[in-house]
Amino acid sequence: MSEPSLSVVMNRPFNEQTAFFRQKLGNLVATARWDDLTRSEHDAGFMIAGATKADLLSDIATAVDRTITEGKGIGEFRRDFRSIVEKNGWHGWTGEGTAAGRAWRTRVIYRTNAQTSYAAGRFAQLREGNFTFWIYRHNDSVRNPRREHLGWDGLTLPADHPFWATHYPPNGWGCRCYVVGARRESIARRMGGDPDKALPEGWDATDPSTGAPAGIGQGWDYAPGASVNRTVSTMAEKVRHWDYQIAKGYMQGVPEQVRDQLATSYRSLPSVGDDARRYAQRVLNGTEPERLEPVRTLGLLTTRDTAQVADIKGQDVNGFDYSIDPFVVKHVQERHGGEAERQRGQRPVTPNDYALLPQLLNEGEALVDAGESRATNTAQVRRELTINGETFVAIFEIRRKRRTLALQTFYIRTGAGD
Repeated sequence: MSEPSLSVVMNRPFNEQTAFFRQKLGNLVATARWDDLTRSEHDAGFMIAGATKADLLSDIATAVDRTITEGKGIGEFRRDFRSIVEKNGWHGWTGEGTAAGRAWRTRVIYRTNAQTSYAAGRFAQLREGNFTFWIYRHNDSVRNPRREHLGWDGLTLPADHPFWATHYPPNGWGCRCYVVGARRESIARRMGGDPDKALPEGWDATDPSTGAPAGIGQGWDYAPGASVNRTVSTMAEKVRHWDYQIAKGYMQGVPEQVRDQLATSYRSLPSVGDDARRYAQRVLNGTEPERLEPVRTLGLLTTRDTAQVADIKGQDVNGFDYSIDPFVVKHVQERHGGEAERQRGQRPVTPNDYALLPQLLNEGEALVDAGESRATNTAQVRRELTINGETFVAIFEIRRKRRTLALQTFYIRTGAGD
């Protein structure tokens, strides 16, 4: 049995993986060094060495969360990271100053969070699956394998063996080893396990140079996710495995103040605007419906937004998000995408304009009453933002069943009309 590559791990997040990372977001920890949090402390808190300001930490946490929950690649993460560093004026971070240093730092952040969240999610699945045996599988570089990790390949031990408390992977920076479960020895053998293989002598002896057993990097002698296993499993059961739900799921448990920071940070990421633009373009290009997300999130409402909706509409929308779907993109193209717009003092909306929706939601004027939808008699609200002399107007419909404020229409005033 072969383990998925990192690209598959990132592109196919699963409930337990997402739940593990999301429960960390309620505890954003300012740290100066990478070892300010040790071992299982990483299970319940998010940190980036040297990130000590709340806004900076929130922005980076959101960028990492997006790579995990929405399966984004390292290229998008690197672009978001560059934007975050510039926006927050962050200097002095390890890797700053050279292209190689920046590439190394972003790769470490990206891969470490991908692998630990994946491992923690798998830990929850293994526990919930009640597997009798756990099997260690080596998956590091073939050219330069870590000798001890290679030696553990195929090791098959009971699920409650103390080995897993210290040797459950990843077992160091860049380690891609993994664990699979089996209920019988015969199945374990078919999965690459060897129930007759003995633990190497002195496997639990501490290496004085690292404070961990031989072959395990400093601070890696713990099982990611073990300390929050029950929380992760409970959270994962509550959300259906649908990309849109996962993209906004689990946030209700995050403290309100942090949730606001994360929502704003999410919409500040360049990749979020890019995705909205690409989504609109794919709809207008006629991409087959089954290849399109049925709904694209623009992030959660803030407490300011929910208070404004309550004031003008008398509705509780706590935990709702903003979203767009293919229907509205087509509607906007039909109503506000042609040259006739100029006669109304407006200009045609293009796919590029959708990239500005996140900025409009973060920086726009207060939400105001926009009446009701003619088609469904559903309550609507409006937000506007003027950018370079143009006023972008977005009207959202409150859809209670999906717990979302869905874009209903979108147009751009140039000042000559309404």
